[in-house]
Amino acid sequence: MRIRNVLGVVATATALTIGMGAVASAANAAPLSSNDWDYDDDWGYYYSNNGKAKAKGWIDVEYDDEESNTVRIGGKLFDRDYRTEHQGGKCGYVAFRYVSWDDEEDDWSSSYKTYKQCGTDGWKNFKFTRHDVAQVEVKVCQVGLHHNFATKCGSWHEIYNAWDDEFGYTI
Repeated sequence: MRIRNVLGVVATATALTIGMGAVASAANAAPLSSNDWDYDDDWGYYYSNNGKAKAKGWIDVEYDDEESNTVRIGGKLFDRDYRTEHQGGKCGYVAFRYVSWDDEEDDWSSSYKTYKQCGTDGWKNFKFTRHDVAQVEVKVCQVGLHHNFATKCGSWHEIYNAWDDEFGYTI
């Protein structure tokens, strides 16, 4: 009789342990909610190579699914070149490039989103949205008043990279 009670206790304990392990495994295997990947931050100030243009802003990434998101970027662009056009003055210019989820890391799209601000008496507000984006970079330059050939560009600055653990996206 004593052996039967001990075996019954052992069997119950084993069943509970296996059952609890299954519950724990199921909890660990549950997919993360899309909110776990969402990201938002401020970026900038970033400058043109000669410091005569600058930009700052924010980025907000909201995930719908593992490789499905909405990326909103906004900010301000400043023209700090006080020279006139005749004196060689140029406008502030900001460019954004991105990588879609369908592409490999650093495989930049050929389309850029750009903004231009001419005049030192204020700034240009900008805001745009892209979908299914894994990586975004920004660069600040100068351009002429009547054309869009960028000069005096600063370097590219990463403002989002889903493949980098720093931004919180892990599969």
